[in-house]
Formats: sequence, structure tokens, C-alpha cells
Amino acid sequence: MTDWSSPTFEDDLIADMRAHGGAITAGPFTGKPLLVMWATGAKTGERRRTILTYSRDGESYAVAGSNGGQTTHAHWVTNVRVDPRVTIETGGRTFDATAAVAPGAERDRLWDQHVAEHPAFGAYPEKAGERVIPMVTITPVEA
Repeated sequence: MTDWSSPTFEDDLIADMRAHGGAITAGPFTGKPLLVMWATGAKTGERRRTILTYSRDGESYAVAGSNGGQTTHAHWVTNVRVDPRVTIETGGRTFDATAAVAPGAERDRLWDQHVAEHPAFGAYPEKAGERVIPMVTITPVEA
């Protein structure tokens, strides 16, 4: 059985993305819009890589800090709260961006939009218990 969370799987997924202009052509994420985000670790100061499913919100990318529906936040959410400067790769491009955790009604709007595009996320709140899953916008920095 394939370990979908292994670094080797992530490396293969990124290689597939890069070979196909950002499109995923094999495995469980085939056809899904994915981006690779590098953020600075809040504790370590080291660059950390995360692969995320996104929806678009104007010029920004909206991503859910779902952590697979776990009861704890994904580490990357803490990282972008501490340092919102990120680099993302998607659609065959790599660029700098700024991440922001959406508050209140904006979070709810982005969540509803994200679930409409990616229905599997709709099951996560029940699994997450009392935790409200954060929504994060990633906005490209103008060069």
C-alpha cells in the first residue's frame, strides 16, 4: 500500500506537477488543483514544504488549514501566522506571495466556496471536533 504522506510520495507528486505544467496526472490527486507552498518554520526558522489543494478567490489562492480533519491545526498555519511571506509553485510557475488567515465571515465565505469546489472537505469539520478549520488566502506579491 502506498503511504500518501511520505516524502517520496510528495517528491513524486511534485515531479508529476513539474513535468505537466502544474497538472497532476497520476495517483489520488489526479485532476485536482494543487500548489506547493514553502513557508518558514515558526520554531526552526527553516523553510518547510506543504502541498495544498486550492480554490481561487480573485487573484488569490484559498487553502484550508484542514490537517485532514484532525483536531489540531496544521503546522503550516502556525508558520504563516508568524511569518506570512511564502513562496508558491503552481501551474508551472513559482512566485513569492503573502499568506493571511481569514477572519470571521470572510473565513466562512472562503470555506463555503472551497467546499463547493472540493466536496471532500465538507466532512472535515465533523472530524475536527470543536476546532474551526482556518482558511488562508495566498496572494502573489507584485514584482
